[in-house]
Amino acid sequence: MSLKVTQDEHVTTITINRPKRLNALDEDLITELTHALQEAQNDARCIVLTGAGDKAFVAGADIAAMKTMTPQDARRFSQKGHTLLDTIENHDVPTIAAINGFALGGGLELALACDVRIASENATLGLPEVTLGVIPGFGGTQRLTRILGLGQGLDLLLTGRKIDATEAHRTGLITRLVPPGEALQEAQNTAKTIATNGPLAVALAKKTARHGHDANLQTGDHLETEAFAACFATDDQKEGMQAFLDKREPTFQGR
Repeated sequence: MSLKVTQDEHVTTITINRPKRLNALDEDLITELTHALQEAQNDARCIVLTGAGDKAFVAGADIAAMKTMTPQDARRFSQKGHTLLDTIENHDVPTIAAINGFALGGGLELALACDVRIASENATLGLPEVTLGVIPGFGGTQRLTRILGLGQGLDLLLTGRKIDATEAHRTGLITRLVPPGEALQEAQNTAKTIATNGPLAVALAKKTARHGHDANLQTGDHLETEAFAACFATDDQKEGMQAFLDKREPTFQGR
């Protein structure tokens, strides 16, 4: 199986399971992963993405499979990758990338679409596509520059250089740095914390932040006001505030 999916306390962990190929992405795996994410919408309150083994999160796309692609094949492959990453980014449920080892090319692009990126200190990240005579095809040219800013993003895009986890953390490419071997556990613990919060509020917070990020402040503030007001039509808002007054833990039902 190319994917392993487990569920624990409203947290779904999806493990890309091709360790002998350093969890490289091919078309079948991209389709399988897209379906798994869509199915996770029904049960999960947070999703963790990781790679099997300790050598790689995802070392990139499968170069052997890409080598003979025609321009038409490449366009279809890119479109499938964009569908996958858009599914992650627009998912109501927050996503966390647990980065162990290499996150290169399509692997880093996969992580960039996640809401939180937690990496082991031995991780290596980069978009080395230009060293192969191509460019990132799964949104890397767009998401990387939005996260790092145009200057730092272009530095990585144009040189194709790989950076260690310390530099990635310093630049904001990853959001949290942990000792080797602890990325998955840290990601799952974080996911469980998120899962204890009101799921409708979490979904609205994610949607508002993402949609407002590329808008002007006035538009973002308007989105926030409407989302804030919408919370007060939910049972979760009533439960959360009553639990606070009762000095007890809330029991959220997602409605």
